[in-house]
Amino acid sequence: MIKYCLAFLMFTVSCTTLTAQNIKAPAPTVFKTDTFNITSYGARADGLTLNTKSINDAIADCNKKGGGVVLIPQGFWLTGPIVLLSNVNLHLAKDALLQFTDDKTQYKLVEGNYEGLPAYRNQSPLSATNAENIAITGSGIIDGNGGVWRAVNHDKLSETEWENLLKKGGIVSDDGKQWYPSESYVRGTKTKKPGVIEAGKTLNDYASIKDFLRPNLLVFTKCKRVLLEGVTFQNSPAWCLHPLMCEDLTVRNIYAKNPWYAQNGDGIDVESCSNVLIENSTFDVGDDGICIKSGRDEEGRKRGMPTQNVEIKNCVVYHAHGGFVIGSEMSGGAKNIYVHDCTFIGTDIGLRFKTVRGRGGVVENIYASDINMKDIVNEAILFDMYYFASPKIVDGIPQVEYKPVDAGTPVFKDFYFDNVVCNGASEAIFIRGLPEMHISNINLSNMVLQANKGIECSEATGINFKNIQLVTKETSPVIHVINSDKILFDNIGYNDNAALLMKLSGEKTKDIKIVNSNTSNAKQLAAFNGTEESALTKE
Repeated sequence: MIKYCLAFLMFTVSCTTLTAQNIKAPAPTVFKTDTFNITSYGARADGLTLNTKSINDAIADCNKKGGGVVLIPQGFWLTGPIVLLSNVNLHLAKDALLQFTDDKTQYKLVEGNYEGLPAYRNQSPLSATNAENIAITGSGIIDGNGGVWRAVNHDKLSETEWENLLKKGGIVSDDGKQWYPSESYVRGTKTKKPGVIEAGKTLNDYASIKDFLRPNLLVFTKCKRVLLEGVTFQNSPAWCLHPLMCEDLTVRNIYAKNPWYAQNGDGIDVESCSNVLIENSTFDVGDDGICIKSGRDEEGRKRGMPTQNVEIKNCVVYHAHGGFVIGSEMSGGAKNIYVHDCTFIGTDIGLRFKTVRGRGGVVENIYASDINMKDIVNEAILFDMYYFASPKIVDGIPQVEYKPVDAGTPVFKDFYFDNVVCNGASEAIFIRGLPEMHISNINLSNMVLQANKGIECSEATGINFKNIQLVTKETSPVIHVINSDKILFDNIGYNDNAALLMKLSGEKTKDIKIVNSNTSNAKQLAAFNGTEESALTKE
């Protein structure tokens, strides 16, 4: 039998809490009512006519005349890349399908940014640069035709799906495990830093791998007062929605949808943006669902634009690598972010924070509350400063190398999470910092976490667990602390008759406290692996 404590349900966070009132709300968009119907510019809804010129002409005319609404009426509209201009609301009527063409020649190579670095990419189906007061609204569907761009792993498809894919042509790897859309794509997989802009190279140097340089479905760069509302964005070649260095962004009631196997098929990547609201939206994608970024490594630090003043509320994330994510390209920093009243169902990880040496950047003042999770594949809550790597484990202790702190050393600090419920995960909480830069001041309270494993905390300082109920299959240990200090466990619940409540490992582990907890439910309170027994105190 598992015991629950009424005090667990009554506890209120005592720390200073970030709320919606503390975050600067994005300035709203305002448009004239003048309507520019794309049919007036020659567009035809036959699924055959390429309407690129008609739609862009309507946008240009709307912009020239002071702005208004460019209407995509009901129907099937085939098009190439669309560029949004200031004071234009691109509005999709109900039952309107805006289908981007599978003819890759329509997408020219352009200078852009991908995964935090300046890079040549194919022109995005939807783009805007230095525009103000722009929107995409309505209740229609925008389809990026991503299937013609993406490679696909054989293991991610049924045999019938695989056979149907092969009928489209393309190239299969020698081992039969991978399908590629073209030879150009295959060349890209063999190219070092494909697409990354380097001194001495021109656009022509990238032409031979053009197919590999997949576009994001939507890229808005350095835009102000942006609204995305009501529309379904689906089947992106790479990331679905990518606002980059924008101010005053509102995303409301949208649906971002990609196949679950879509490589780099993120839902939304908010990069180096300020004053952001994402609400009442649904994400079901192939990579991270709702993701915060700010550039990569030295380029991101040079840009120096953190993503800040962000509220995310009332959103649902289904399949995704992470429900809410920060990183790993967070070199410009991230701060003042509040995520609340969200649900993650079937994501690989629930709350995911990832970085690696070389990124640099400071992630701080991150708040999450009232988060519900179900059927999480891996960790419910994860902080990991070893993204892309897994240190070797010897006798239960990660063998990590201490390196000097420099500009490339990332920082995770000042996180406050409250009222989280997870029904099903591989592990409840995983925290792994660097020996030279511990993850610090993480405050987790009021949680009921059902998972195979409990808590693992490594290379961390000042971590507070308060009113945490752990319902785990593995009970030896329920909690593992490794080379960490100033760790407080206050009112911790766990399975009756757990074999081992806590394991403390590493000579650097010290100042571990457990208070207000019934430790008699465990057959053994603690085991010490290279740690002094005095490191643990119980009150």
